[in-house]
Amino acid sequence: MPAVPAVPEQLADLPYADLLTPHRGALQSGARYDTVHFEGEGPTGGAAGASFLECAFTNVELHGTVLRTARWNEVWLQGCRLVAADLAESEWQDAVVLGSVLAGISWYGSQVRRTVLRGCKLESVNLRGAVLRDVVFEDCLLRDVDLGGAKLTGVSFPGSTLDGVRFAGARMADVDLRGAVRLGLPDGHQGLSGAVLNTGQLFELAPQFAHALGITVKD
Repeated sequence: MPAVPAVPEQLADLPYADLLTPHRGALQSGARYDTVHFEGEGPTGGAAGASFLECAFTNVELHGTVLRTARWNEVWLQGCRLVAADLAESEWQDAVVLGSVLAGISWYGSQVRRTVLRGCKLESVNLRGAVLRDVVFEDCLLRDVDLGGAKLTGVSFPGSTLDGVRFAGARMADVDLRGAVRLGLPDGHQGLSGAVLNTGQLFELAPQFAHALGITVKD
């Protein structure tokens, strides 16, 4: 299995930590946020089309915030709650998300590259049609996550639990599922073409594969 990349665990570990300035006021659509620290209660307003470069978010709640088409480059989030937020068609690159909750998120059509999510809970997240490249879900819970029609390349799930994750119509290359604790896949098994499973996972999913192919197994 591929090694999990080292990521900054604390705010002080960020290479741009000394440059961060605290955020004040409401979010603005189309604004550029460079080396800004968002902390505590979530900022008001929306930031559709905004750009976040080398920004940090600690214990921030973004509830229903519109962040559609926003760009997130080298951002770091810890202990955040993103609930019913609109992240559709956004771009993420070299991001780190630690110990955060993403629930009821619209994240479809997004581009997510070289990003690590560690110790996170993703529930009812819509990632349909998204492009994920070199993304690691480490020790995460993915429940009712829809990756239908998504393109996944170099994605891994070490220590993660997949519960009700859908891959219908997905396209995969070098997707490593061997480290997943559980694979709860209700449908879309043909979308697993290009994924790597271990022997135990193959036996676990065999009845579902047979059902998807219309095979009846009788002894």
